[in-house]
Amino acid sequence: MQFNELGLSAKVLQAVEASGYTTPTPIQAKAIPEALAGRDVLGIAQTGTGKTAAFTLPMLSRLEQGRARARMPRTLILEPTRELAAQVEESFAKYGANHKLNVALLIGGVSFGDQEAKIMRGADVLIATPGRLLDFFERGKLLLTGIEILVIDEADRMLDMGFIPDIEKICKLVPFTRQTLFFSATMPPEITRLTEAFLHNPVRVEVARAASTATTITQGLVASHGHAAKRETLRRLIRSEENLKNAIIFCNRKRDVAILHKSLAKHGFSVGALHGDMDQLARMASLEAFKNGDVQLIVCSDVAARGLDIPDVSHVFNFDAPTHSEDYVHRIGRTGRAGKSGVAYTIVTDDDTKYIDQIERLIARKIDWIGPQLSELPPDETPREMRRGREGRDGDRRGGRSGSRSRDRGHGTGPRGRDVRAPGEIEASLEPFDPNAQPTEAAPREERAASDRPARRERGERRPREDLSLIHISEPTRRS
Repeated sequence: MQFNELGLSAKVLQAVEASGYTTPTPIQAKAIPEALAGRDVLGIAQTGTGKTAAFTLPMLSRLEQGRARARMPRTLILEPTRELAAQVEESFAKYGANHKLNVALLIGGVSFGDQEAKIMRGADVLIATPGRLLDFFERGKLLLTGIEILVIDEADRMLDMGFIPDIEKICKLVPFTRQTLFFSATMPPEITRLTEAFLHNPVRVEVARAASTATTITQGLVASHGHAAKRETLRRLIRSEENLKNAIIFCNRKRDVAILHKSLAKHGFSVGALHGDMDQLARMASLEAFKNGDVQLIVCSDVAARGLDIPDVSHVFNFDAPTHSEDYVHRIGRTGRAGKSGVAYTIVTDDDTKYIDQIERLIARKIDWIGPQLSELPPDETPREMRRGREGRDGDRRGGRSGSRSRDRGHGTGPRGRDVRAPGEIEASLEPFDPNAQPTEAAPREERAASDRPARRERGERRPREDLSLIHISEPTRRS
């Protein structure tokens, strides 16, 4: 089947041909005719199968008639992340080159003023993340009563990020008569409930078993010890791959992204970073540098695991085994796209075996070990202080600072007068107890003060507290 057999308009077909595509993917071939007919579509397909074009192309054909009004967009596309929303905007710019449509993007990290200006001009296509969309609506800057087509993309990712209550609220704000196009890679029970509530007699389009992985991806497990040994294992893997063009490296936590990025850069690798705590300009710049080949490696959190279309990624490394088995499918789906081959390795420690078992049950296959398994690893010979990882080093630094302050003060007390010396040091500083010793009589307070007074005056210090009574303090003058 060719694109010209799907019923798309002449303008859309020209743009598709100019982009170099002639044959639709299975999800596109099945979903586009149903979407052009105005039916609700429930699309289930693994990542990298062309789901974005499956709803972008029919929307462009249907939007050729009519124009949008101020604050009332005609179509709405919901995406879970800023990167996915920006990527969909790029697809409309590419495939809508022959259309004069206004496309607005509502995402965080961008000023409200610029986005509001686009909404006020009238948006034929509104692409948004749920949080920013509801912010605009609650401020009275946006009306959703003119929505003709609603697209919910990467629905299972919406579930993982906690957006389902927002999606339910948005679905109740748009007209009941709208067309809904719903796409997801997996169908957990919560997503099934959502489709039953907000889709009307949908056409189910499923081109691959839910949560399956592409056969073009070579998968492997690599056993390793933790902390510094794990980083060394990753460096060894990267250096040993002869056909490595570029690679995405996934970590489970954002702080680990920063640590690993710094470590790889220190060892001379060309590497960038991408995680949710970065501001939007930095995230887009880092992603663009990787796409353009300015950096060979990019260390990411799961913000890059879903739906990002980065062509020709040769390798994916899971530095951390994903704790949610569905995330494994999305992570390794960044490689082996559009029929190309790819490689995906997961570094496994003793703490990760239960997650690997869950992943293998989900994808219904065993993943081969590359090299020795965990039980065959030699003992970890990494020095203990390096095995402790970042937390241990931070603790050492904190202890060092406290010790230096104590030495600078010339005694062994910490903040608030607490004695921070080791027990042995305290015992050594105590004089032996003599039961026959007579108690020393303390001098009266007045005598001590008098004896100290000349010395204070010689040093130029201020007079004792007792002399403050000699200072006359006048009452403040009342204002009239």
